[in-house]
Amino acid sequence: MLKRYLLLLTALLFINHCFAQDTIEVKRKLSGDVTEIFRVLAKDVNIREGLFKAVYKKNRIVATGAYENDKKVSLWQFYDPNGTVMQTYDYSTGRLFYEAPEDTTSHLRYLADKFLKEGDKVTKPIKVGGRYYGYLPYLSLFTLPKEYAYINRNELSATVELLVSPGGRLADYKVNLLAGDSGVPLRTINMNIKLPDPADLVFIPATLNGDPIACRIIIACAVTNAGHLAFE
Repeated sequence: MLKRYLLLLTALLFINHCFAQDTIEVKRKLSGDVTEIFRVLAKDVNIREGLFKAVYKKNRIVATGAYENDKKVSLWQFYDPNGTVMQTYDYSTGRLFYEAPEDTTSHLRYLADKFLKEGDKVTKPIKVGGRYYGYLPYLSLFTLPKEYAYINRNELSATVELLVSPGGRLADYKVNLLAGDSGVPLRTINMNIKLPDPADLVFIPATLNGDPIACRIIIACAVTNAGHLAFE
């Protein structure tokens, strides 16, 4: 029995060693606080393969999952920076298993251009990745225009505004710069919706009585010293 166990252990170590030789670990900053860690094929560094994780401030995992031939597969788990599970999604089946409840402390608001009647049933749009990790790309893609660089960051705030179509596609993406907590508009910046990752164009759309509808997502943000955005 011990001999069989040792042979199995040796085989597993050999497979892991070969896999490590065939892939290279990559660390990539997604935002000022979040680093993505994954492996790519040594023969083609554009293809992700194996386990993936995103880490907040070096020690708190905010996303875990796996890639096969550069595609996300099986169950992925998404967390907020405090370690609370925000979402569980199966990429192999396209099934949303869990979405954390949302309350008045959320940084997100939803605006549907529809008149709602008593008894109407409405669901919000959902981004795969959860309400923290899933929305980081829209915050990190923004860079503060040079003409505002001299303003104290405490005197600036912003909202990211995303319009999701009934088909679950990103139709509009803009950043509203505001004067501190006053909410006085300074400038609206229209962002390019040709995003680096096509997955960031895809949402589960909002619904009204079971029918998909367009909906705006408003994200309250702070402006960082580096000129990017962060959740307030």
